Amino acid sequence: MPLDPDHSPSPPPQPPHRDWFFPPAPPFLPSSSRSLAPRAPFPSTSRSYKPYSPADRRPLPAPRSRSRSPHPSPEQQSPQPPSAPRLRGWDPRYAGVRRGDAQAPAAAAAPPAAPQAVPERKSPPASALTLRWSGMLSAAAILLCFASLLHRNFSLHDQVHHLRGQLGAATAKLQSCIVVMDSSLDMSSVFSYQSNDEFVPSRSLKNFSLLLSLSALYAPIIILKYIDLLSRLRRSGGSEVAFNKRLAYRVDIFLSLHPYAKPLVLLVGTMLLIGLGGLALYGVTDDSLSDCLWLSWTFVADAGNHANAVGFGPKLVSVSISIGGMLVFAMMLGLVTDSISEKFDSLRKGRSEVIEQSHTLILGWSDKLGSLLNQICIANESLGGGTIVVMAERDKEEMEADIAKMEFDMKGTAVICRSGSPLILADLKKVSVSKARAIVVLAEEGNADQSDARALRIVLSLTGVKEGLRGHIVVELSDLDNEVLVKLVGGDLVETVVAHDVIGRLMIQCARQPGLAQIWEDILGFENCEFYIKRWPQLVGMQFEDVLISFPDAVPCGIKMASYGGKIILNPDDCYVLQEGDEVIVIAEDDDTYTPSPLPKVRRGYPPKDFVGPKSPERILFCGWRRDMEDMIMVLDAFLAPGSELWMFNDVPEIDRERKLIEGGLDFSRLENITLVHRDGNAVIRRHLESLPLESFDSILILADESVEDSAIQADSRSLATLLLIRDIQAKRLPYKEAIGSDGFRRSLSEGSWMGEMQQASDKSVIISEILDPRTKNLLYMSKISDYVLSNELVSMALAMVAEDRQINYVLEELFAEQGNELQIRQSDLYLREDEELNFFEVMLRARQRKEVVIGYRLEDAERAIINPPDKVSRRRWSPKDVFVAIAEKE
Repeated sequence: MPLDPDHSPSPPPQPPHRDWFFPPAPPFLPSSSRSLAPRAPFPSTSRSYKPYSPADRRPLPAPRSRSRSPHPSPEQQSPQPPSAPRLRGWDPRYAGVRRGDAQAPAAAAAPPAAPQAVPERKSPPASALTLRWSGMLSAAAILLCFASLLHRNFSLHDQVHHLRGQLGAATAKLQSCIVVMDSSLDMSSVFSYQSNDEFVPSRSLKNFSLLLSLSALYAPIIILKYIDLLSRLRRSGGSEVAFNKRLAYRVDIFLSLHPYAKPLVLLVGTMLLIGLGGLALYGVTDDSLSDCLWLSWTFVADAGNHANAVGFGPKLVSVSISIGGMLVFAMMLGLVTDSISEKFDSLRKGRSEVIEQSHTLILGWSDKLGSLLNQICIANESLGGGTIVVMAERDKEEMEADIAKMEFDMKGTAVICRSGSPLILADLKKVSVSKARAIVVLAEEGNADQSDARALRIVLSLTGVKEGLRGHIVVELSDLDNEVLVKLVGGDLVETVVAHDVIGRLMIQCARQPGLAQIWEDILGFENCEFYIKRWPQLVGMQFEDVLISFPDAVPCGIKMASYGGKIILNPDDCYVLQEGDEVIVIAEDDDTYTPSPLPKVRRGYPPKDFVGPKSPERILFCGWRRDMEDMIMVLDAFLAPGSELWMFNDVPEIDRERKLIEGGLDFSRLENITLVHRDGNAVIRRHLESLPLESFDSILILADESVEDSAIQADSRSLATLLLIRDIQAKRLPYKEAIGSDGFRRSLSEGSWMGEMQQASDKSVIISEILDPRTKNLLYMSKISDYVLSNELVSMALAMVAEDRQINYVLEELFAEQGNELQIRQSDLYLREDEELNFFEVMLRARQRKEVVIGYRLEDAERAIINPPDKVSRRRWSPKDVFVAIAEKE
């Protein structure tokens, strides 16, 4: 039956469907149209149970079918039987919408003979559904919604302002109509709208403010995007760098070059956030611009202040400003944290500047640093302490930990460590190098030439300081040949101490004169007595012989002549008269512990002997190999008598030995007094040592071998092993010496104890061991089986003494030189007769007749010598086995 709107009755009311809802037809449509309004948007399809007949259908444009099957003809349609059950909630008017419910009956009504062409469903192209376009559409939808909300908000504001204007006009008309008013009537509240309306800013200005804030917020993003796309179009060949990369590079350079760039960027960002937020608030509220800016600042400073905002627009803007404020606070907190961490890290790593004056600066790190610090601390004790700054290419915490492990008292001196390179001027300025009173450059461990080359570069850096240097430079060198070059570069500012040369000469002196090592240790260190140079005007015009006994608390030993440009002369003639400006060189406990006094009454006499016995040939053994072996051989050839022998025992092949000695400058044809004897072997293997005539040597020098010289502990262990093996072999080969024990029986020392055998062997020959670690000397001192030379400690003492007074370096150079004066140990029978009583001043005058300066003595039963005796006027009886320490010319 055709569905004609004029004849067919209206469909019975159906219960509302839970899945679909359609609004009623608008009221401006006719009733007939409203009855068919639900079917108007949906054309007749094969899903309808009551299709239209061809005669009753109105000519309508063929709508686009949404069905999967073609439109069937009326003949192919069969009416729905009345008894057919209806689906729940099904309505024939919405058959075109329910696709799945009507597809099956339409398919069943079609005859099988009529073929149906089923068109394929086209899938949308993939390019239209890309992520980029979907994101753009989503962003456009969000912006559209946001714009609509803002437009609605602005419309409401316009309506409010319009109503206020109408109310003000009505109030004005009412005011003009009122003739009689009650005096008690207060009309101020009535006219409040008109007065308030005068202060309401114009809407156009607020809209402009809001638009300006939004434009300022989104314009940079759009511009950067547009410029990036434009730069991609211009980069046809791919040679030009993208704009965003160039911008990121410029920002990186700006943040890297300017130290305050990050806080400045954060400050500018905060101000922009406050300004844009204030403009946005000014656009959505009725407050003034100043109040909006202040309110924006409160939102940035405290994110909880936006809770009092009223209205959609103010809430949205306030939340946005609060989110920006939280980001600003997070960035500020990160900058503050990084700045504090960087500052503490700089302090921990020793990058801060040292603000000191008249301090001692030590550049470098080596095994000698501990002894050097100890000596400088002792020297500063009389001044109440001082400051020592150590700069090395090590971590500050490691240096402080190593210094804390050193076993000595700082005595009020502060030690400051800094990490840096002495070759960099910026690091040198960091430790106030121009204000230091002394600069000590330590030699680097390893190759001697490389160490001296590094020291030379450091001297060049020090001389290049623009502010100049207040103090002098003390440089430790490893090779004597490089001393001339360093002095040429440094000029008058540089004093050099050649470590290997000093230790080599000192070991030769100690081997010829047992006990001299301990005397040098007392003189070079600041713990006992040391050299001082001072001017005494009251001594001008006196002869040196009288000056010698003018100091009860010091021992004069030389003169610094002002007339000869400050030349230092040790052991001058007795007839030399002090001139104006001359200074006296003394050995005293400290620079403030001595002063001249009136001449004491002494007896002059004559020494019992006026000559020294002739020297006899000696046999000396060198165990180990040193880098400066050729220098030691030449010095030894100058000291020994003709016919002496020097045995060299080490694991270096004989051919290599001769080659190294020749390369070092040794001329075998110029050796006059000694003959070289080479033996190959390892000094820590007993069978190799047993092949040597150890009992026939007058002196044995155990050298720190070059192969283990870099490790102090390993070198000392090797020296101790060699010493014990040599002493044991000597004790087994020497005849037994009988002694009476505590029980009254005779027994040999060799049978008594192992230590007794060692001491018996030490009486026969002198063994000098080179010790690098000061902690090893306790083992040798307690055993009393060998003398020792603390090479590293003695060099440190010399460096500290020259750092305190650079003039002392000239004294040490003469004492260690091949020609001139040296320390010697003299027997007492050279100065006095048996059972003769003399005081120390009288012994000094006896020694002056031999042109010697006596500076101390060692008694027969004493373990150590006494330098600068405190009592010089009391007479005493001297023993023939007592010895005196004197400064005398080399024989």
